[in-house]
Amino acid sequence: MTATPLRLDEVHSYYGKSHILQGVTLTVGPGEVVTLLGRNGAGKTTTLKTVSGLVRAAAGRVRFLDADITGARAHAIARSGLALVPEDRGIFGLLTVEENLKIAVRKGSLWTMDDVYRHFPRLKERRRNGGAQLSGGEQQMLSIARALLNGPKLLMLDEPVEGLAPVVVDEIVAQIRDIRSSGIPILLVEQNLAVCTELADRHYILDLGRVVYEGSREEFIADAAVKDRYLGVGA
Repeated sequence: MTATPLRLDEVHSYYGKSHILQGVTLTVGPGEVVTLLGRNGAGKTTTLKTVSGLVRAAAGRVRFLDADITGARAHAIARSGLALVPEDRGIFGLLTVEENLKIAVRKGSLWTMDDVYRHFPRLKERRRNGGAQLSGGEQQMLSIARALLNGPKLLMLDEPVEGLAPVVVDEIVAQIRDIRSSGIPILLVEQNLAVCTELADRHYILDLGRVVYEGSREEFIADAAVKDRYLGVGA
């Protein structure tokens, strides 16, 4: 039986005394792209941080490839193959593109430097430039490429196309599609609904720390009422 890449069961998380996640349950199946949608403050980024160990789950269970990782430290979770590409991208501005990539290379990863340069030709062109010299889109590509070199078994992306020009968005969407075709399951937090519906197999919507909707791509596209109610699309 194939292991389930990610499963959250009734997960609760806090920032201080603020109860952010209030019983979140979701799954990401083998090879799936799943989006996590919701208004600002709904708990999307907190969900990713809780999965990756940056925020501790106060209750519930987080399972990665059927192993219970609830309460595990972030570095141990990352070492097990769960990669988070954060909203702030987290690249090293004083290092070159190639140096940023080389420090992420992991022995045994299916992704090599050559693979990354083939999928992200713009990074190959800019490989001697410092991270701080890159455009926003190039920094996003570098952050995703660096995660791939670490050999992920699940990739979590937090707002990968936020604030980017349409032509760059198209390029990153194509790259995410390629990553998905390689078999890596993806949990995607994104506000751009066109990107979400193009990429995802299933969608969850969070509202005030709770999952209020789950549906397939086709169901989500057809349900204007739920998009209007929870995402304000109609407005």
